[in-house]
Amino acid sequence: MTRDATVHADLPAAPDDAATPDYVRALEQAAHYLPPEQRQQLRRAWAVGAAAHEGQTRKSGEPYITHPVAVAQVLAEQRVDVETLVAAILHDTIEDTPLTYAQLAEGFGETVAELVEGVTKLDKLQFSSRQEAAAESFRKMMLAMARDLRVILIKLGDRLHNMRTLGAQPGPARERIARETLEVYAPIAQRLGMNMIKAELQDLGFHALHPLRHLILDKHIRSQPMLRREVMAKIEAQLAQRLTHEGLKYRLVSRVKSPWSIYSKMRSEGKSFDQVMDVFGFRIVVSSVPDCYHALGVAHSVYKPLDGRFRDFIAIPKANGYQSLHTVLFGPYGSPIEVQIRTEDMDLVAERGIAAHWAYKHGGSPSGAQARAHSWIANLLESQRATGSSLEFLENVKVDLFPDEVYLFTPKGDILSLPRNSTALDFAYAVHTDIGNKAVAARVDGKLVPLRTKLASGQKTEIVTAKSSAPRPQWLEFVATGKARTAIRSQLKQLEHEDAVTLGHRMLDRALEDLRTSLDRLPQERVDAYLVEARYPRLEELLADIALGNRMPAQVAVALAQREADQEDFDDIDDVVRHRGERILITGNERGVISFANCCLPIPGDEIMGYHTAGRGIVVHRLDCPNVAEYRKSLERWVAIGWDREVTGEYGVALRIEAENRPGVLAQIAAAIAQADSNIEGVEYLERDSNVAAIRFAIQVKDREHLAEVIRKTRRLGVVHGVQRL
Repeated sequence: MTRDATVHADLPAAPDDAATPDYVRALEQAAHYLPPEQRQQLRRAWAVGAAAHEGQTRKSGEPYITHPVAVAQVLAEQRVDVETLVAAILHDTIEDTPLTYAQLAEGFGETVAELVEGVTKLDKLQFSSRQEAAAESFRKMMLAMARDLRVILIKLGDRLHNMRTLGAQPGPARERIARETLEVYAPIAQRLGMNMIKAELQDLGFHALHPLRHLILDKHIRSQPMLRREVMAKIEAQLAQRLTHEGLKYRLVSRVKSPWSIYSKMRSEGKSFDQVMDVFGFRIVVSSVPDCYHALGVAHSVYKPLDGRFRDFIAIPKANGYQSLHTVLFGPYGSPIEVQIRTEDMDLVAERGIAAHWAYKHGGSPSGAQARAHSWIANLLESQRATGSSLEFLENVKVDLFPDEVYLFTPKGDILSLPRNSTALDFAYAVHTDIGNKAVAARVDGKLVPLRTKLASGQKTEIVTAKSSAPRPQWLEFVATGKARTAIRSQLKQLEHEDAVTLGHRMLDRALEDLRTSLDRLPQERVDAYLVEARYPRLEELLADIALGNRMPAQVAVALAQREADQEDFDDIDDVVRHRGERILITGNERGVISFANCCLPIPGDEIMGYHTAGRGIVVHRLDCPNVAEYRKSLERWVAIGWDREVTGEYGVALRIEAENRPGVLAQIAAAIAQADSNIEGVEYLERDSNVAAIRFAIQVKDREHLAEVIRKTRRLGVVHGVQRL
């Protein structure tokens, strides 16, 4: 404990031996590694928990207190510290009993109370759906993990015991809990290196979700033919004989695949049961790192290694701290032999992950598993600050829980691990968010490549940046990590907001000019009073809302200028333009606040007007658009706009091309469009007979001049009879 804690006056004391039930004795037996005074704390925690949960039962009918004690026993088998075990026994008290945080802190110390608080779910709050409640609860748990990793140890122990007793749950709940276990909690256990708990969670989840498939696979595994057992014994004997002859101290164990691992491999690799089972697995545990490489040489001298199947996770550990040598040998009867070679310390970390830290005896040094876990959670913390919702945060975490990683080198020789299928842009954001936001290209092994390039293990990667660069919506289509996705979304929202504020400022100033004033000339008190009345925390929020069409600039201007609105009665759009003076000029880069109407597809060079639409901002139409007549009824929503001198980007436009209906014509037209440096977005046959076909081409152009060039090149084709812009 962090301090000598005495029991709170209202909390019961520890019982004597005669009053202690068997399940508490089982916990004490599992916690035999703790000194007697700490085991006494476990009894005291049980007495407090039992009194608090008095009268509560599980769906199985057992007293509720048996569940948290069983969770503590799961963790005691991982040899965690006494504070974690006490918090595990009390982990449901704040949520489900009258016990308070203050009482727990008084009786057992602040650390235990904080651990219990971190595990406590948010069921008492109101959410729009069960999914949102679960996601918010998960988000809170991850934040608590950042303060103390032991929170996730308790949560995993809680989930494991719930899975062991899942049979008492009704069908739909059983399926939901099992799916959540396989999708989130088992991958978290793997990400934290806790393979023993991960393997049991996967097997129990598989059994609950697909009981018949689990039964069939389990039966096949148990009824392995005598030949397989003989082959296993032969391989084990040959490896043991050679290792002993080399004078190595070792522990050799055969590895049996679980139903879940077999099922996953059958699905992912499209293999039959016999093909998956035709692989023999062994683990060699030795005393030191040099002995690992010595044992590797021994294994390769017994059976020939398969080319390209050797992995050195000792020199380059996995993201969860896992270290081992992996090799695949060509065994007797042509069967592959998978061999893992590691030290005793590495084996401890491989099985228990971050829990191994508390298993070290005095004088031992903990592994890097905890540091790596803290680094992962720190990245999650950074991403959650910019995440819009708990559901989005949970999806990002799921993305980051890929079991397979690629290992990449920075220009300085540091190693970064990323999920498989990560791109150069994922690497940029992994280095630093600012580098990702300013990235323009990458150098992979010295060769310049696009940001969407997928990376492979061992590549040296360097990011090329530019101050003027900014994230684009298309980036979301090819990033693989949650951190990159969250950072891009956050930056896009920020850019859209800045564009909306700028455009809203110009629109409000135009409206104020009609009233012979401006935003700068208005008294600050009047502006502040309007913001309070309209419930805007800042002026920027009002300006953004104007640009997005949620507030009409003319109405806001009248309220700010404190004048009566003029009764505007215009006959046509030209009257609006003349009355409202100078047009707002657009560059095409106004993200999120200006869009281009699909009915008329305006492009730079067209005469245009903007229609103010709630929630969408300004929708740009051509002045000769057929819908303009309909919009005459709402002239107050029209905005006088035009094209800036420098317009960037490409704009959609549609062409109707009449051409001869014979093979190869479509290819000729497409080639002509491509020669004019235009991209084809879509092709559709409008009319077709035996001689002539009318085809609609959706293309991208820079402006009217570019469109004219496309039309010229297509009209020159002998097979084209006519070209018309739609």
